[in-house]
Amino acid sequence: MYAADKDPTRRSAGQYARATVQRLRMRTLVILGSLAVATALLGRGLGLHDLRFLTSEVALLVSMFVITRYVVPLLERRDRGASGEEQVGAVLDELPRGQWRVIHDASFGRGNVDHIVLGRAGVFTVETKSHPGPVRVKRVHGATLSQAHAQRRAVERVTGLEVEALIVYSRAWVDRPLARRKGVRVLPARMLPGYLAGRAVTLSEEQVAGAGERLVEALRSERGRGRAIGARWHLTG
Repeated sequence: MYAADKDPTRRSAGQYARATVQRLRMRTLVILGSLAVATALLGRGLGLHDLRFLTSEVALLVSMFVITRYVVPLLERRDRGASGEEQVGAVLDELPRGQWRVIHDASFGRGNVDHIVLGRAGVFTVETKSHPGPVRVKRVHGATLSQAHAQRRAVERVTGLEVEALIVYSRAWVDRPLARRKGVRVLPARMLPGYLAGRAVTLSEEQVAGAGERLVEALRSERGRGRAIGARWHLTG
């Protein structure tokens, strides 16, 4: 039903998360490097006992502490999150192309949907979580459920179809896989293909094609809007 996806809005799984990690790493290196260079220049120009040099040394040490204490753990969490999205994306990319279309890292202006899965068995949003667990479905955090519902509503507005929200753990043990928590189904990545394959056909070919076109158009429009905002900022900044 679907040819290879050549649409310019197609993104790879975890692309936004991975880019965020790279930007944060680069900014951290730039800050540390700038402080180190400034400290060395002050020491050379003013002497090692000058108050300004000593102040810059303290600032460098404080920055290193903050980065070690807060930034490095944040980077590790973001990197783990990107890896989780990539892992789940790889699972989804193995779905039969004649039956399913998968859109990764979709943005409609208010955050990203990790994955959208579209086929005659329905439309699904997939919010990926990467922590190792164990996960107890009844204790899934309310903010996580709210995020999944927000993603579902965003895709429903675009497609005009009912959407099922899924929370998928890339590597965690889930105590009640496939159970629902406040309308959101929770499962491990290994069970995702089987769950989708077992769903009954609910949509016609025309509905699926129309929903796919609306999604692509919405994503293309949002990308164009982001470029326009970036261009205006560049011209006026």
